[in-house]
Amino acid sequence: MPDRHMSGTVSGAGEGGAMLNRSLSLWQLVLIGMVIVQPTAPMGIYGVISNTAHGHVVTAILIAMAAMLFTAVSYGRMARLYPSAGSAYVYVRQEIHPALGFVVGWALLLDYLLNPLVCTAFCAKAMTNIVPGVPYYAWVPAFVGLFTLLNLRGVQTSARLSGAMCGVLLLVVVVFLAFVWHRVAGAGHDAAFFWRPFHDPASFRPDRVLAGASVAVLTYIGFDAVSTLSEEARDPRRAVMRAIMLVCLTTGLLSGLEVYAAQLVWGSAPFPAGNVESAFAMVAGRLGGVALFQMINVALLVATVGSGLGSQLAAGRLLYSMGRAGALPRRFFGTLDPVHRIPRNNILAVGAVTVAGAEMMEAFAGRLGGDAFEIGAQALNFGAFVAFMGVNAAAFAAYAIRQRRRSPGFVLTPLAGFAICAFVWAHLNRTALIVGGSWLAWGVVYGGWRTLAARGRTGLGDMAVPEAE
Repeated sequence: MPDRHMSGTVSGAGEGGAMLNRSLSLWQLVLIGMVIVQPTAPMGIYGVISNTAHGHVVTAILIAMAAMLFTAVSYGRMARLYPSAGSAYVYVRQEIHPALGFVVGWALLLDYLLNPLVCTAFCAKAMTNIVPGVPYYAWVPAFVGLFTLLNLRGVQTSARLSGAMCGVLLLVVVVFLAFVWHRVAGAGHDAAFFWRPFHDPASFRPDRVLAGASVAVLTYIGFDAVSTLSEEARDPRRAVMRAIMLVCLTTGLLSGLEVYAAQLVWGSAPFPAGNVESAFAMVAGRLGGVALFQMINVALLVATVGSGLGSQLAAGRLLYSMGRAGALPRRFFGTLDPVHRIPRNNILAVGAVTVAGAEMMEAFAGRLGGDAFEIGAQALNFGAFVAFMGVNAAAFAAYAIRQRRRSPGFVLTPLAGFAICAFVWAHLNRTALIVGGSWLAWGVVYGGWRTLAARGRTGLGDMAVPEAE
């Protein structure tokens, strides 16, 4: 057993002997994770959750937090065994089977490639409203160029920027909460008024709240990206697990507080179908007029810039891990810049894919049934939840089966996490399932081709991943 997990102590060396820079502290990992998830995470889907749960947004957010903590525990446990940049790809590959690891890694790659694409599309759309004279197609390369330039400067630059953005976003949240406090304090409300966001007898139904919770789970998408920075953490076996749990827990509590305050202002009234995406900004407008409305919009733009920056960072690390293992061409994806000790080729590749994808999806938006932001946001959840299921399965295999730890915590936690993620994944919309299924099919064909090629060269058939992580 110890020998098996010694492979998790990864050197981080790419071709040429360069190694990833172990410089990130626990709090830097937390800040990067918080910016990827976004401190304003529930604001974008607030209206959808509210309409689905008939006003019980706080309850839905907290149920989703409890559900996602199961998966966060599995991520943390696996990060202790395998402190590797490959995240879910490495965990499944080592504990279950290399071929299944490749499939999970390929699905996760869809999530990590689409996240910067979605962020870029959102930022470009927002800037066309602020500066109408500059078209969407000009803003796309501008934002991607910004993300790429900053990520090429090294992981410490990304960490410092994440800290600054997190501070700005938290300040906006504090301002919003202050407006809410000023409105409700001293207004003579009874206890029922303050309890109603959790449970309104007039509209509460368990099936509605659970349906809302299945949407609210999307608030937490991105917390797993912390695990891709394992090889750049100073103390990966302890810090990564703590960081993942803190990101998930902080996101849930902060999101719950934000939507609780919004519900005190708006109540449980449904949002009009055409205004669901801007529901939180509508609450801010009712509360503080145009000034607060615009502040929330700017905060969402800043949050999306931070998420795009962080998701490109994570995507580069995943590609590096897959390239180093031979699942992708090693000479390109498995190398590090010797000066900054970052996977430079991968950062540039993700930038190029983001520009092309955001431009093409917008150009063909009419045929695809929505703009680039909507299509990408739907499809990235496919890869995220495949990875979540894979990590829970790997945690069960590692602890409950191989280590024979049969206590409820090691058996029920990964099983509950797997079941919840499978339920959400199975109920993704048609676009997400078509795009994600097509991507997965392409990956299986590509992986099979590399396996056959590897057999022809070496006589081995290990899904073209001959090296230990």
